[in-house]
Amino acid sequence: METAKWVWHLFFMAAGLFFLLFGVYLLIAAYQLKDPFHFIMTFFASSLIILISLTIVVGLTIRVVQAIRQKGREG
Repeated sequence: METAKWVWHLFFMAAGLFFLLFGVYLLIAAYQLKDPFHFIMTFFASSLIILISLTIVVGLTIRVVQAIRQKGREG
């Protein structure tokens, strides 16, 4: 991989990890809400944030590992 691609991959992985932690924080905060409607909406929103950010992090991690393995085979 080129250097610019590594920087973008690391940037998006860091952003994905940030949103993953934010989603977990939001999920924990949802359990402290008293109103059932707000709990349900916050719970599902945080679950969606966690799902999307985890997918991004896992996908980019797989790409980076494959690039490192391919580079190891070539040189």
